[in-house]
Amino acid sequence: MFGRPARSGCRAWSGWAGPGALVVGVAAVAALGLAPSAHAQTAPTAPPAAAAGPPATGPSATGPSAAGPSAAQPDPALLERGRTRYVEACQSCHQADGSGQPQSGIPSLHADGAAAVDWWISTGRMPEATLMAQAPRKPVSISDADRAALVAYITSQWPGGPDIPTFDLSNGDLTDGGNLYRTNCAACHGAVGAGAALAYGAYAPSLHKATALQVGEAVRIGPGNMPVFGLDNLSDEQVADVATYVAYLHHPQDRGGAGLGHTGPIAEGFVGLLFGLVGMVGVASWVGHRSDDEPQERPDA
Repeated sequence: MFGRPARSGCRAWSGWAGPGALVVGVAAVAALGLAPSAHAQTAPTAPPAAAAGPPATGPSATGPSAAGPSAAQPDPALLERGRTRYVEACQSCHQADGSGQPQSGIPSLHADGAAAVDWWISTGRMPEATLMAQAPRKPVSISDADRAALVAYITSQWPGGPDIPTFDLSNGDLTDGGNLYRTNCAACHGAVGAGAALAYGAYAPSLHKATALQVGEAVRIGPGNMPVFGLDNLSDEQVADVATYVAYLHHPQDRGGAGLGHTGPIAEGFVGLLFGLVGMVGVASWVGHRSDDEPQERPDA
């Protein structure tokens, strides 16, 4: 989403039914208690720490297992379970050697990294049965235990890539997170995290279902058209701030009234125009009927 134009005035309506109609129209809009767009709001307090993915414990967002794929010696039973699930759910597309099918748009898993494997599976985007321009978020079809096994197996077979991030949400700064989000994320995901279309069939997905861990993983791996933000760009503390702000966007405080889906000034302008126009037409009609009902005095002969 490349920004939204500032809402424009409806001056063309001012001459329809006089000052009385305009007052009624404004009153109808004010009665709705419309909230300003979410990007203009400043939240007073930070939300509680978002769930960061199984089986994260405490205030830190962590990966599928504390001793999972990053450990030097993964559990052989875990690796065998991962190998079995890989054959069943992944090998037909990504091949036995993990090289993928680049000619068909199926990427290699070599040096993909634990964060990437965990993100694609935890968001339900993998396994994917179709070759769409962009895999959509779907209900997760792989259990947490199998996901941890797949992460361990794939990263042991083809090591490299970013690890699952670990960051502390207990001290996340909502204000700094909002500033970072608006600077680095809002251009595509929108001011309220609702997502937007990009080019060539791609789109920036909505963030309203993303967990804190998924936000952190996406920041580090840059899935699809999203850029990669390494430690040189965003520190772990800054990633925690962004994740805190995204969690706030799940349930923002609409202090001005109805949120109207948090889609910004377009919906607000439409509702204002609708009710304002109805109010002005109603007043004009009422004034016209009163004029027709009043008796007409005959002039003296």
